[in-house]
Formats: sequence, C-alpha cells, structure tokens
Amino acid sequence: MTTVASVLHSDPDILGGTPVFVGTRVPVRTLLDYLEAGDPLDEFLDHFPSVRREQAIAALELAKEMLTADANPAG
Repeated sequence: MTTVASVLHSDPDILGGTPVFVGTRVPVRTLLDYLEAGDPLDEFLDHFPSVRREQAIAALELAKEMLTADANPAG
C-alpha cells in the first residue's frame, strides 16, 4: 500500500509548505490542474520530468482512496 509520506512532502522551506512530490519542487496541485484542464498525464510528465510516472499515479490513487473511503455504496 502506498503511503502519503512516500509520495508527497510538505516542508515550510519548500514553496512555503505546499505539498510537493517527494524529491521534487513540483506541487501536487499542478498535476490536478493539468488533469482538470483535460491534459493527459503524459503531458504533465513531459513538462515536469522530475516527477516519475509511478509518483503521479500513486498520488492519484491516494486521492481516490481518500475521496472514497467514507462513501456509502449506492443501493
């Protein structure tokens, strides 16, 4: 299981504490902005080569887990 700490990092000395991908200065919000705009994951990765595909996918999986953890099944 992927943990938040293995994918995201927040440090007051890096972009004022904005959550970034571990080992980079790329805000996680930037990935979400790209996807929201309809850009494919590959375009984000091309523009931010310091982020590995595995990191981006893990961040999206974590977001999915967090958003659906307390959801009630339809029925």
